Amino acid sequence: MSRAMWAEGIGSFLLFATVIGSGIMGDKLSGGNVAVALLGNTLATGAMLFVLITMLGAISGAHFNPVVTMVMRMRGEIANAAALGHVLAQLAGGVLGVWAAHVMFDLPVFEVSTKVRTGIGQWAGEGIATFGLLLTIIGTVKMRPGWVPASVALYITAAYWFTSSTSFANPAITIARSLSDTFAGIAPASVPGFVAAQIVGAVCAHFASNRLFADALEQPI
Repeated sequence: MSRAMWAEGIGSFLLFATVIGSGIMGDKLSGGNVAVALLGNTLATGAMLFVLITMLGAISGAHFNPVVTMVMRMRGEIANAAALGHVLAQLAGGVLGVWAAHVMFDLPVFEVSTKVRTGIGQWAGEGIATFGLLLTIIGTVKMRPGWVPASVALYITAAYWFTSSTSFANPAITIARSLSDTFAGIAPASVPGFVAAQIVGAVCAHFASNRLFADALEQPI
């Protein structure tokens, strides 16, 4: 494995463990108040994203997300073999992160979520969340490269609250969350709709970015 694959795998492990673990912790401590549980989940995820992108961005690009890798491939920023390695590492590291969260909170390691998340509103939320995420990444790399960690972390923090789906915006984490019957889970049957919406949102962001940031293709992302 290359250093980049290790970075993507370890980063996804920590990020996905944070999403699931903070969801479990928030649910335990909130006394049934879903808004408080979601707030705890949001703050932990945003904080971890800032740390991971700052720490690992120079090694792998800190994608931690197959549609980010897909768009970077479309933009010529990563080769086919490296992109495949990124995605495999994201999935493997992410699933291990979910299982690690279960171990930490004394839950069964292997679970399947029963939390149904479906419908036009949810899919629209995922498409918009992913569109905004990719636009944030590409635009900030072009306009203010040093602000990428903060911009991405702040965008996801906001998107948790302004989207109907609470902004998964990531096929790998969508799949991984289907393996956790906890606060942040999603039923396996709901996964295809979310992933399709994420792909559509990411592709739209790619083309929108070509219009907004015409010379961004020349910049390393």
